[in-house]
Amino acid sequence: MRREITVTGMSCGHCEQSVVEALEALEGIESATADRTTDSATVEGTAESAALLEAVESAGYEATL
Repeated sequence: MRREITVTGMSCGHCEQSVVEALEALEGIESATADRTTDSATVEGTAESAALLEAVESAGYEATL
């Protein structure tokens, strides 16, 4: 399943990588990308929506579906 998340607070490539690493650490995630220019992240996998948001927020960014 593909889902898009709005992520605010990313300002550099390191920020994007932090979001990707947080999402890919979740069980059930096959891949993740983040793009600071569109304030978004895209994930492929079966992780629960709440877990996605929690992972991004624990990395230090705000997230909404």
